[in-house]
Amino acid sequence: MKLVFFVGTAGTGKSYLSQRLSETFSWAYLDMDTIGTPFVNKMLEMNGQDPDDRDSAFYKQHLRNLPYQALMDVAMENIKAHQDVALIGPFTRELATPTWIEEILKANGFTLSDVDVKVIIVEVQNADVEKDRIRERGYDRDQWKLKHWDTYKSEKKTYNVTWNIPNASILRFDNSGELTNQKLQQLINFINR
Repeated sequence: MKLVFFVGTAGTGKSYLSQRLSETFSWAYLDMDTIGTPFVNKMLEMNGQDPDDRDSAFYKQHLRNLPYQALMDVAMENIKAHQDVALIGPFTRELATPTWIEEILKANGFTLSDVDVKVIIVEVQNADVEKDRIRERGYDRDQWKLKHWDTYKSEKKTYNVTWNIPNASILRFDNSGELTNQKLQQLINFINR
């Protein structure tokens, strides 16, 4: 089974890219925002917080890990049902924790030998492209980023995969320009490898 992570910051096009690839791959498509947003927003609101603020200390301390846990629980259920999975989200802390993916797999009766784990780091070279994409999608949760763009960009994470997977299972993909058929084929070849 394949477990394919599409990681990167907001506005890089993770969702669009993985949706386009869903035309080729018959996988369970799991976006962290879709799975986590309804209950995270409600919990923030219930605690007197801005329901769209993903940058507050309260969110990071109390809620940040819950959508990831839910996402991985659903992903593992699909893997157990012999269904490939595409996972979309930032995964910054998770990628920086060397044993994270192995612990998730082990808790569900799998090893890295059983599941083909791939990571596609989606990037763009121009921060203005990210900002335009964030603005265009119009999500309330992005308002803080847009209002505090310089601060947000100064905190931008560098994506380095510390998991015990081969370098050949990690791809940095520049999604700055048009998503051509040639670029799509490059990604298809990487996933199928």
